Amino acid sequence: MKPDTTIAGRAPLRPALIVTVLALLLGLAGAFVSVTLAPSAAHAQGGATASCQADASTGCIQGSIRDSDGEPATGVVVDVTGPGGFEGTAEVDGTGRWAVPVTEAGEYAVQLDEESLPDGQFLRNAETERSVDATLGANKSVIFQLTQTEGEVSGAAASSFNWDRLAQQFASGIRLGLLLALAAIGLSLIYGTTGLSSFSHGEQVTLGGLLAYVFANQLGMNIFLAATITVILCAATGFIQDWAIWKPLRRRGLSLTQLMIVTIGLSIALQYAFQYFFGAATVRIQTANPTTVTFAGVTLTVQSYVAMGISVIVLVLTGLFLTKTRTGRATRAVSDNPALAAASGIDVDRIIRLVWTVAAGLAGLSGVMLGLVLNGVNWMTGLQILLLMFAAVTLGGLGTSFGALAGSLIIGVIVELTNLVLPGDFKYATALLILIVILLFRPQGIFGRAERIG
Repeated sequence: MKPDTTIAGRAPLRPALIVTVLALLLGLAGAFVSVTLAPSAAHAQGGATASCQADASTGCIQGSIRDSDGEPATGVVVDVTGPGGFEGTAEVDGTGRWAVPVTEAGEYAVQLDEESLPDGQFLRNAETERSVDATLGANKSVIFQLTQTEGEVSGAAASSFNWDRLAQQFASGIRLGLLLALAAIGLSLIYGTTGLSSFSHGEQVTLGGLLAYVFANQLGMNIFLAATITVILCAATGFIQDWAIWKPLRRRGLSLTQLMIVTIGLSIALQYAFQYFFGAATVRIQTANPTTVTFAGVTLTVQSYVAMGISVIVLVLTGLFLTKTRTGRATRAVSDNPALAAASGIDVDRIIRLVWTVAAGLAGLSGVMLGLVLNGVNWMTGLQILLLMFAAVTLGGLGTSFGALAGSLIIGVIVELTNLVLPGDFKYATALLILIVILLFRPQGIFGRAERIG
């Protein structure tokens, strides 16, 4: 069998080119933001409820309030006022949750009624009122903390740092890193076996979240069944992509730069397709408000714990597949040296097709998990985490699957810890800064080899 010269005979793209294209895509993303539909009169103002479903005409202001022992602060009253004289009231239910639906985007004031607090409970930092920018089709959370000590002021009131918050953000970083790794490993394997940086990989994540929404929310399937079907369908799209697009283009001898441009075009096309069929609003895979669990001082939703557990299991199985099976070892051989692998009798095209299939399936699973953890998914979810994926695979080492895992965990933790000192939206800029620093000081990444960089 002759070596595939379209893979081995071309120098891989320089990572600096990846940074340039990512910056351009992020700029385009800002221009893609759409205006949501006008609010519907179907929702009455001020409806008090502990359940709220965000859609094109409704936004949800919600939160959870627990006492100093971690028990739900049932009966605590929260008042919400906003544009157009809006007035809404909600009471904390038996799960510790409250929610107020709004039908107009804008800034709302959320005030806790101190007289409704349980006996012996006081509001930490004495912050009875918060402001929040609500948008239709999305959930905005407001958290009030209670304490047994009247007048207690936490470290966060004077500065942005305290140990409790550090632990919380670190756990959130591990969660983000694990979910990021599901998609990043596939992206890294695609680069390793083909030399191609796929900018449409983020849309595979979006597809996974949206398909799970259709099966679980619209068709009423069990979430585990819906997730299984979603992963199978996403894996099938990866198989079809290589069969219909990438293999024919490789056979025609297109350069990696040309193939990368094709992935950018495919990415934009898929984004508009998602927006056309699902709209610009955020959709929820599960409509029920998530239940939170506090463990070792860290509070996460049940969905978060389940998603982290599933991610660990899948990542371990993926690692065992790559290291303990004949096909997995062949995949690593193609990733290390496609020409030598072909000369050794390995069917390179079959391995590449398998990589595309597995990568798309893992990205779809990542989309399902992100949709559950973030309590929603929209047409731009994949684009928003694409930069984080590239930062992760570059940090770990381009083309190395285990490097992608390590890079994802590091990026996830750093990004979430950024929220200790900067507003939440800056975390994506932090990832870009990390990517630039990596390229300046160690372009091959943690586990990469210098010869991978062109």
